[in-house]
Amino acid sequence: MKCFSRYLPYLFRPPNTILSSSCHTEADIISTVEFNSTGELLATGDKGGRVVVFQREQESKNQPHRRGEYNVYSTFQSHEPEFDYLKSLEIEEKINKIRWLPQQNAAYFLLSTNDKTVKLWKISERDKRPEGYNLKDEDGRIRDPNTITSLRVPVLRPMDLMVEATPRRVFSNAHTYHINSISINSDYETYMSTDDLRINLWNLEITNRSFNVVDIKPANMEELTEVITAAEFHPNHCNTFVYSSSKGSIRMCDMRAAALCDNHSKFFEEPEDPSNRSFFSEIISSISDVKFSHSGRYLMTRDYLTVKVWDLNMESKPLETYQVHDYLRSKLCSLYENDCIFDKFECVWNGSDSVIMTGSYNNFFRMFDRNTKRDVTLEASRENSKPRAILKPRKVCVGGKRRKDEISVDSLDFSKKILHTAWHPSENIIAVAATNNLYIFQDKVN
Repeated sequence: MKCFSRYLPYLFRPPNTILSSSCHTEADIISTVEFNSTGELLATGDKGGRVVVFQREQESKNQPHRRGEYNVYSTFQSHEPEFDYLKSLEIEEKINKIRWLPQQNAAYFLLSTNDKTVKLWKISERDKRPEGYNLKDEDGRIRDPNTITSLRVPVLRPMDLMVEATPRRVFSNAHTYHINSISINSDYETYMSTDDLRINLWNLEITNRSFNVVDIKPANMEELTEVITAAEFHPNHCNTFVYSSSKGSIRMCDMRAAALCDNHSKFFEEPEDPSNRSFFSEIISSISDVKFSHSGRYLMTRDYLTVKVWDLNMESKPLETYQVHDYLRSKLCSLYENDCIFDKFECVWNGSDSVIMTGSYNNFFRMFDRNTKRDVTLEASRENSKPRAILKPRKVCVGGKRRKDEISVDSLDFSKKILHTAWHPSENIIAVAATNNLYIFQDKVN
């Protein structure tokens, strides 16, 4: 297992607040983290509807070790709170997902979504400004045409670098239920947005029309037995996508077969062991995240207690199953009472699909090496926040005598949880969101 050392903790706080991890508002809690396709940019969204983009520091001859540090590049308000007067419902500004488009020119583009509306944002740099207008004075006021006696050619003057974020498209009014995921197609022309019961396909250039490709809403809502929890396009085949359900199943669909993909082409589900059946079985089997591997050969799913890796050619059972925090199985009753059992943990692959990462409680996050079958528990916290300090593996004691370096399962803080993580597409750099703090770690540098 790779040894990780810290670079810098990035803390989201409103201005003029005390520098303390306990001082944060609900709006400061990070709700999504995403690297772009090169790993040079890292975007985070929070419950206040803001998007913060970090840019990777360029390597310098004087300080070669600084390569890898991320600094704030741009901050903008992506979504505002709204009110649906027809249904008398408040629409939160919280950013549910961010997805980057591949870079085509000097500008960057990303999709961000809250519960109802997806927006396409352009992030660009400007280091020159035009001067010498004919119809406007230097303050921008319109001049009287009668006072203009000669024509000037406007010129571009250098200015301090400014990063601008502008909304280029707004995709709205297509979802009755809350959007839980968005995924960009490998053709880079279309993307899909998913809510609890429907999946819509959009063209990135067309905002007033989308195509419904999956609809699991029954005619009678009393017959509803499951909801869609996540969906993603295949990384290479633009016609293929998967979606997961609250019953623990994954359906693969082929858009070449029919316009409406209610009939799946593949169905992945692990038969339940009757000996493990309990009141909580259906809740903990609900899939909170689904991710294709970069190669497109495998599928990774996360439920409450485990991460599973599926081979697309084998539907009957998962290829690999990793226990994330099996010591919580005896705590399910209390986790149900405090609603933690409904937490939605995400999972990510590393660039070579050989290691997977997912979050847990007490600000712990887990890594599993698929080749060596080794796993490690690490902690993202301010207490061990010395720059470049090596992260020490943590262990949870279930029962019996507790060792000095172990933590008792009864001492775990369930209010501190790692739900959102991201892995650099080609290097061992990871981003971990812990409430209102963003931690960035990388391989140990000798």
